[in-house]
Amino acid sequence: MNQAKLAVVTGGTKGIGRAVIEAFSGSGFDIVTCARNSDDLSALKRDIETKHNNRVYVCPADMSRKDDTGRFVNLVLDLNRPIDVLVNNSGVFIPGAVHTEEEGLLEQHIETNLYSAYRASRGLIPEMKKAGRGHIFNICSIASLMAYSNGGSYTISKFAMYGMSKVLREEMKPFNIRVTSVMPGATLTASWEGVDLPEERFIPPEDIAQLLLTTYQLSERSVVEDLVIRPMLGDI
Repeated sequence: MNQAKLAVVTGGTKGIGRAVIEAFSGSGFDIVTCARNSDDLSALKRDIETKHNNRVYVCPADMSRKDDTGRFVNLVLDLNRPIDVLVNNSGVFIPGAVHTEEEGLLEQHIETNLYSAYRASRGLIPEMKKAGRGHIFNICSIASLMAYSNGGSYTISKFAMYGMSKVLREEMKPFNIRVTSVMPGATLTASWEGVDLPEERFIPPEDIAQLLLTTYQLSERSVVEDLVIRPMLGDI
């Protein structure tokens, strides 16, 4: 019996991460994921394994912390399985302006949105190189492409993440590892809770998850380098 493929998704209990786990589980993948809340992780594991009859490995971790990221990476490596997909999804969004936002907000965004992906990638890429295959998806943002007011440190961190993703694309070419930068516009996740706008102004996270799965399913002769998706009625 062939072993299932393995997808590693950071920040998997909510929003885009949860939708990605649902999509890849539905296509027969086993999953490794992390989040800060242990109860949410346990509920996710029960739900996904019951629904899709796959294996879900979970690790409580705050990916903005170097030690937690290392612990998560070690959990993945201890499975001793090829890593077919890595989705760097952990992130935070706190609005503000560069010149007035609270002190420390830049560090919080960089540690969560950039360093988490940097450290997870560095920890897992050696095993992907050994296997000679794999696909890395970096969940960037429309804010990686264009600045907007009240974007502040979030925009800075997402520009930086897009830069990291572009560099990884070049570095991974010789090893048959595909790298895709994903730039979603406003998506219906917890980041937008409390905003007085109809659901129709937001992208469903399931649409983004479907795009990732479809992109992965292309032949290994092709790679989608950038995925840009916006609400039908435009940016918010």
